[in-house]
Amino acid sequence: MIELEGVPELIDPVMVAAFEGWNDAGDAASTAVGHLETEWKGEVFAALDAEDYYDFQVNRPTVWMDGGVRKITWPTTRLSVVRIGGDKPRDLVLVRGIEPSMRWRSFCNELLGFAHELGVELVVILGALLGDTPHTRPVPISGTTSDPDLAQRMDLEETKYEGPTGIVGVLQEACTHAGVPAVSLWAAVPHYVSQPPNPKATLALLNRLEDLLDLRIPLGELPEDARAWQVGVDQLAAEDSEVAEYVQTLEEARDTAELPEASGEAIAREFERYLRRRDVNPPGGHATADGGDNPPYRRDNPGGRSRPPKPPKTGGGPDDEESSED
Repeated sequence: MIELEGVPELIDPVMVAAFEGWNDAGDAASTAVGHLETEWKGEVFAALDAEDYYDFQVNRPTVWMDGGVRKITWPTTRLSVVRIGGDKPRDLVLVRGIEPSMRWRSFCNELLGFAHELGVELVVILGALLGDTPHTRPVPISGTTSDPDLAQRMDLEETKYEGPTGIVGVLQEACTHAGVPAVSLWAAVPHYVSQPPNPKATLALLNRLEDLLDLRIPLGELPEDARAWQVGVDQLAAEDSEVAEYVQTLEEARDTAELPEASGEAIAREFERYLRRRDVNPPGGHATADGGDNPPYRRDNPGGRSRPPKPPKTGGGPDDEESSED
């Protein structure tokens, strides 16, 4: 039994989780949960015992000074609560941590114990993967679930992925077996510019979370950061004709694939999203799809400036992001 002292009774709680590591290309997912915690001033109420789940030679602790006293911060997973006001107040239980090194089943059971004690009605897990997607187009977000009824009710895909998985996939299946409704939202990050941060992917995840939970999330400077990120990548890609040509190839493939979606219904949905966010968020305001790993944005010039890696010449890049694991 998990005893939670000092946590008030929650209103329609939803658990939103993200984990650094293999499931977090460009740090997009963990940054999204961190943004929620910062904007809504989340209060940490629990942390999992680091020694139970982490190999400290893989995820090393850090030493820091606090008023002349040396302290150690251990890698772990922490839970916080934020209350969203408005006409229909509700609470979010935010889970932010690092993909564990071991004992994944126990890790998931402990998180589900918290969810049960807090009366969580839905678990949303955020992830990001590397894919063949151009940085110049909207970030593809796939919403998946293992629950056929939930898929129909929330306009999600029923996951069909087979292959290597991370803690996001394991936790979603643990939720399914425990009878807890669970959804995964995945952002596809361009594999040729995977070095964090990626504010454009973070923003896309938060926008999709807004739609899923019918929330209004304060976005702060994220929209401007996303625009600046894209301008920066545009400039770097333009310096290399081979990379520019590769990006153009990805753009053409993406645009061709999306032509059937350019329907009146799709445009109407996008316009509705715009209207919902307009008054609240004014302007200014690693895993791959095939389950493998991919090198980050490399630094290879004397000035230390980042450059996109050369695209594969023989079609050896990652598979399309549509085959995301969850």
